[in-house]
Amino acid sequence: MRNSKLLSMDIAGAITPERLEAFDDEATAVLARRLEDDDYPTPFAGLGDWHLLRALAIHRPELTAPYVHLIDQEPFDED
Repeated sequence: MRNSKLLSMDIAGAITPERLEAFDDEATAVLARRLEDDDYPTPFAGLGDWHLLRALAIHRPELTAPYVHLIDQEPFDED
């Protein structure tokens, strides 16, 4: 993993192009593992990781292919 700060996501953590570019396979696997374990101190901590994985799926899909099941991208009807 190139940078351990990639994974420290607090509620104010910004998802920037530079941050997304710095992710590699190992950092993405750690992020996905945290989401799979779903052991967060608050719901907002988990939501931050989910948004980060979703941003990676949009901008770096080659990293997230094995973890698509963690990203709810199904369209839904609110009616």
